[in-house]
Amino acid sequence: MSPDVAREAAVGAGAAAPAALAARLGWARAQDAADALAPLRERFALPRGADGRPLLYFCGHSLGLAPLAARGLIEAEIGDWERLGVLGHGQPRSGWIGYAERLQQPLAALVGALEQEVVAMNSLSVNLHLLLASFYRPSGRRRAILIEAGAFSSDRHAVASHIGWHGFDPELELIELAPRAGEDLIRIEDLEARIALEGPRLALLLWPAVQYRTGQLFDLGRIARAAHAAHCCAGFDLAHAIGNVPLALHADDADFAVWCSYKYLNAGPGAIGGAFVHQRHLQRGELPRLRGWWGHDPATRFEMSSTFAAAPGAASWAVSNPPVFSAAPLRASLPLFAEAGITALRRKSLALTAYMESLVTELAGPRLAIVTPADPAQRGCQLSLRIANASAHGRELYQGLEARGVVCDWREPDIIRLAPVPLYNSFEDVLRGVCTLCELLAAQR
Repeated sequence: MSPDVAREAAVGAGAAAPAALAARLGWARAQDAADALAPLRERFALPRGADGRPLLYFCGHSLGLAPLAARGLIEAEIGDWERLGVLGHGQPRSGWIGYAERLQQPLAALVGALEQEVVAMNSLSVNLHLLLASFYRPSGRRRAILIEAGAFSSDRHAVASHIGWHGFDPELELIELAPRAGEDLIRIEDLEARIALEGPRLALLLWPAVQYRTGQLFDLGRIARAAHAAHCCAGFDLAHAIGNVPLALHADDADFAVWCSYKYLNAGPGAIGGAFVHQRHLQRGELPRLRGWWGHDPATRFEMSSTFAAAPGAASWAVSNPPVFSAAPLRASLPLFAEAGITALRRKSLALTAYMESLVTELAGPRLAIVTPADPAQRGCQLSLRIANASAHGRELYQGLEARGVVCDWREPDIIRLAPVPLYNSFEDVLRGVCTLCELLAAQR
């Protein structure tokens, strides 16, 4: 189903009388019955309420659901630890020494990279610090970093700390681009213009692929071209993009990128993160990095030499051996992406999100405004909804959803975020979730 057809079908499905949930159930269930990806839902543990029924889970943008295979993989690693102790590092089945390397190929496929450009390691913020240490190289007047106003707080903290680490004032050298007055979304032409304007003083740009609060999806290739035209390094935060939308970091010419694995990658709380470094930087001997044992060439790592010999590729940015128990769930999740294919997942995501959009537009009325871009090409599977008169009723509405078994999240001062994730959400989920939301809105009047 093309995005346009999906949107037309969604609007058609929402054309019945607003009060008639039953009238819509047939259409939603028919879509689910025809969905080739629907069986993937059975491969996840669905959270359940006190009555034992599955919750309506729309919070994959914050924490993805657990693949059922994850428990067995974690328990197998614990079993090897109990059975083998230190010998588990070299056993063919457990292979803890090469654990991170086994994740490179499927991660590279998801971010559109060469395998050698990707490394699984640490957490997002730690990886961001490590790559800023390499790529933020202020010199002369060129010492500013450009981010979006309202960036995820850990990103802002990281870039501000690196500016300060080099002896500069973040108040002067941290540039934050906000949307135009009265708008929620940043126009890419405004970003390009700001890059060009600030170009002579820009050392680095850090930008999200998907903005966490609004769900806006950006054209990374276009942004990287603008940054490079200004002789500025282009780095990207993929926290809300990897596993959500197709990516092409190598072709887009990104300098570096970082991500976490506990949102759309469904690897669990505290899961191992990842990083990308473009191929053109991998042989740059003059590019500094914070070195660690695990960034040493595996062929000679255990010789314990005092001379550092970098591991091939992005793996040379690793500093510590991988946390096996927090990496194991990725071995349950990543095969599901390979099985489904990111193209098919994106196609279903467009259809689910269009259906949610049509229902909200028809049933909610003026009490809800969709902040996320209307253009499907500029969003992932998330919809951010602004609640009118949120100071009086917003949090009450969110708490009412939670009490009714709808799991989403609340962002101050007035945003509810819902993400219909194609791996495990259904059209019926979307219908029931939006109808519950609208029932609660009507009850507040």
